[in-house]
Amino acid sequence: MKKRILFLLLMVLAMSATMMAGNGKFTLVIDAGHGGRDSGAKGRSAYEKNINLRVALAFGKMVENNCPDVKVIYTRKTDVFIPLSERAAIANRNKADLFISIHTNALPNGKIARGFEVYTLGMHRASDNLDVAKRENSVILVEKDYKTRYQGFNPNSSESYIMFEFMQDKYMARSVELARMIQRSVCRTASRPNKGVHQAGFLVLRETSMPSCLIELGFITTPDEERLLDSESGIKNHAKGIFDAFVSYKNKYKAR
Repeated sequence: MKKRILFLLLMVLAMSATMMAGNGKFTLVIDAGHGGRDSGAKGRSAYEKNINLRVALAFGKMVENNCPDVKVIYTRKTDVFIPLSERAAIANRNKADLFISIHTNALPNGKIARGFEVYTLGMHRASDNLDVAKRENSVILVEKDYKTRYQGFNPNSSESYIMFEFMQDKYMARSVELARMIQRSVCRTASRPNKGVHQAGFLVLRETSMPSCLIELGFITTPDEERLLDSESGIKNHAKGIFDAFVSYKNKYKAR
């Protein structure tokens, strides 16, 4: 436990040392969740990893075509597996100003739900939030050395999430603001049910040293949601909503 606390304190210090650049290009890291041997959630015919990547690439292209002052970095641009720690490391190495991770939600046993939601790092305040975090974090189980790499973190243990209390730091306010911007923009642009902004213990957000959020586009296990999320119009409208929110955030904070 002492090693875990020391690790988290070092992470906080690293975050404090990394400040948003007041000049030069704004660096955006776009993370398409899952990939390769990790398909993520599955619908009747679609795979989460593919939907995530399509939205990530569409969003990134909009930024590249319209924001010459922004450097876009992707954690992946093809169907490859990237460990969660490496996704965060990509953002940290490039001193990113913002990290946005794109995912697709799911429910077990034929349950039905619809809507778009965004998460920031924090303690799970409801059992549903914890369930989402557990599902997204479970990808580390396919990594050979996950017990060493993640300091003994067990994605299926509620006790492991206690450590996230240490991560309520200076970036939280901006992360929440970004999440709210994205939530409003996508629900308006893509005409999506608004499932709100939440906090939960996502590993990929824990290790990033900049404002960050994790998007859940919708529920791939709900048939009509799957059809929407896997359609060209669905991909385009979700990407446009994220893009509009990003531009608003960037314009507000780039010069600070």
